[in-house]
Amino acid sequence: MAGNAPLIPVAEALDRLLKDVRPLGSEEVPLSAANGRILAQDLASLRTQPPFAASAMDGYAVRHADVSAVPADLAIIGEAPAGHGFTGKVNRGEAVRIFTGAPVPDGADTVVIQENTSRDGGLVTVQEPPKPGANIRAAGLDFAEGDILLSAGTRLDYRSLSLAASMNHAMLPVQRKPLVAVLATGDELVAPGGNPGPDQIIASNHAGIAAMVEDCGGAVLDLGISPDDAGIMAQHVRRAIEAKADVLITLGGASVGDHDLVQGVLGSEGMELAFWKIAMRPGKPLMAGHLGETKVLGLPGNPVSSIVCALLFLKPLLARMLNQPVSGGQLAEATLSAGLKENDHRQDYIRAMLTVEEDGRLSASPFQTQDSSMLSLLARAGALIIRPPHAPTAKAGDRVQVVRL
Repeated sequence: MAGNAPLIPVAEALDRLLKDVRPLGSEEVPLSAANGRILAQDLASLRTQPPFAASAMDGYAVRHADVSAVPADLAIIGEAPAGHGFTGKVNRGEAVRIFTGAPVPDGADTVVIQENTSRDGGLVTVQEPPKPGANIRAAGLDFAEGDILLSAGTRLDYRSLSLAASMNHAMLPVQRKPLVAVLATGDELVAPGGNPGPDQIIASNHAGIAAMVEDCGGAVLDLGISPDDAGIMAQHVRRAIEAKADVLITLGGASVGDHDLVQGVLGSEGMELAFWKIAMRPGKPLMAGHLGETKVLGLPGNPVSSIVCALLFLKPLLARMLNQPVSGGQLAEATLSAGLKENDHRQDYIRAMLTVEEDGRLSASPFQTQDSSMLSLLARAGALIIRPPHAPTAKAGDRVQVVRL
């Protein structure tokens, strides 16, 4: 029976959760819709950049041989603005007025910057000798057609999207976003901005979990708040299935109390349970399973427990679906600033301040209070100190492993 299930270690729970999870596949999206998406395949340039030798400055395109000795007077035979190259040829004693980005005309091999010249009608005088080839960007200086410039797995941002545009890609192949349905449960919950009754509280978990999903590259289907009513809760679950959600997250109600209905409702809808109850603190009442193709993750109701469990389990799950490396978070080592008592059979994740010392080493200062309802401490924390099961007493100055937040 689920209620008698033994506590399982964190690592084992994660292995069970990720078992048989595969990347969701790819789709093509417009460049304008690709910010934050994961590139699904290597991207080769469709063009050479720049496609021609181009002027890097405003000035005059000349033959270097004509300006090696100054002052040198040259006849201006035309003009080359960006986007409108000069079609003639620069011969001995001639110059073309040129602007940044314009093609260097045939016959010219140097651009003299405007500041080093003076002009009188159709004649320009070069007053300082330039170096050969000065102020010219060679064709292909940045990249050549066929060069692979962005690798599969890249999270696209303002830099990579600018590059993709320069490579002449209007559509980009990206990993499909996991659709994550989020359902908060409990008669005690009222949406933010509401007016809670004397026995109610404001729902907070779903806001943080939804933000985490989006930060990880997923899309959120907000199912709202279900009261402790099995029929209504089942309707919400069916909405997630009908929407073909890749993941269903439930918040609260997965424990063993008389009003904890989530596991029973999910079971009646056909969920196959993978595990329930983890040897960790905060977050023991964590549940996982699947409803057909939809992965189910039942997070605890306590806000800190919910977010810590999401960091350790939801983020790796979404990473696997997005074909990203699965890691245990941003792990690091830090020096304890205060002692910690010996641990019991559950793996602890202790909220702590994180500072960088003068020698560059990290220092972790655990908060005295670690109650799983205290979001204010989590918001201030820079890390979670990992205390393995049965860890002995730790002293100030000991090195510990932390998950950086």
